[in-house]
Amino acid sequence: MKTWLLLPLIALSAPSTAQIAAPQSTPGSSAPAQPAGRTLLTATQALFDGYIRDDKMPGIVGAFGVGDRPPVYVQAGRVADEPTAHAADPQALWRIYSMTKPVTGMAAMLLIEDGKLKLDDPVSKYIPAFAKMRVLTNPQASLDSKPATTPMTIRHLLTHTAGLSYSIVAKGPLLAEYERLGLLPLEVNAAAEEKMKLVRPKSLEEFANRVATVPLIAEPGTVWSYSIGLDVLGRVIEVASGMPFDRFLQTRIFAPLKMTSTGFYAPTRDRARLATNYTIVGQQRVPLDPGATSIYLSPPSFPYGGAGLVSSAQDYDRFLHMIAARGTVDGVQVMKPETVALATSNLLPAGVFFEGDQGYGAGGSVRLTDKPGGSSKGTYAWGGAAGTLAWVDPARNFRATVMVNYFPGTAYPLADDVGRALLQDMQRLHGGNPPR
Repeated sequence: MKTWLLLPLIALSAPSTAQIAAPQSTPGSSAPAQPAGRTLLTATQALFDGYIRDDKMPGIVGAFGVGDRPPVYVQAGRVADEPTAHAADPQALWRIYSMTKPVTGMAAMLLIEDGKLKLDDPVSKYIPAFAKMRVLTNPQASLDSKPATTPMTIRHLLTHTAGLSYSIVAKGPLLAEYERLGLLPLEVNAAAEEKMKLVRPKSLEEFANRVATVPLIAEPGTVWSYSIGLDVLGRVIEVASGMPFDRFLQTRIFAPLKMTSTGFYAPTRDRARLATNYTIVGQQRVPLDPGATSIYLSPPSFPYGGAGLVSSAQDYDRFLHMIAARGTVDGVQVMKPETVALATSNLLPAGVFFEGDQGYGAGGSVRLTDKPGGSSKGTYAWGGAAGTLAWVDPARNFRATVMVNYFPGTAYPLADDVGRALLQDMQRLHGGNPPR
């Protein structure tokens, strides 16, 4: 498992939320609220409490929902180690890194629904610089290349099959070229940003055009390779929609879903709610990007569609609820049911596979088979570099969001732990039969 890629592979059903009240904390609160779900999701609450007791993290919050019922929030600790830090509650703000990718994927699917994009349109239709791509002949040794024989498509960008790479996974000459061109669409902290900004493009348009100058690691549509494809897709969305990428997200997804705390940076007024991101070195937890002075309190160079969003457990649950409910939440239709079904289906090109029994949809993994004791066929999921998790299990009509912030996100087996705890709660409350 790559350090920067935490995949949530376990999804289990939660009990009814009908008799559980929401937490009573407010965005300005510094004292932890009594977590909702403490009396019903006892195993999950005990797990979260144990993380804090064992000092594995300063705080954690989860949102677990069934059907159209309100989510159960389970929480423990605070957003930072300081005793006066804001509670790790549903309104706390977290760097969700690659959990931005499903949002960007759904945005592209909205344009497909509108008839402004097609899955198999060539990327060059929207970004002409991609018309004549080249493919590396020996990716590990040099930048020598030959002309690509297959056009890169929207499907390829959505599913990491475009032949693009990532500075977090590339090596050798290719990594050096990505760094030279500033193809670094993510933020870490002020010190790293000071260096990145010297070479990073100033706009999404310039970023995409620079990406098109770099040879691909493989012919488009032939292999799954984690990449900056969703960042390039952000530029496609701008061109196809006729509006800035971040404004499109706000207009078509965040506003209709009332995701009032989600964006590419946190306003200064919300700094108290923003978690500190830590790095775990040996047995020590060291502040990497303190919430009070975070790089995420200022707008980025441009909106990063693959790793740029800040969000809350409450907001991201709204996004997952929309997916689980096939596009409509609280009577507001964001997407058509058939669009959601397509987005959460396996969109990989024929003959390409992700991991074992996993397919890949619009910015997230898709289970192709039931996992005994785990997630159902059709479960759509993804995670973030700082440990965040998200999944929708359509067979159980269940959704889950887990928020933490530490590097590496794989420091603890969070997905496995949460899955086991939810299973214990389900078995205790429902005899192993999940609610619908």
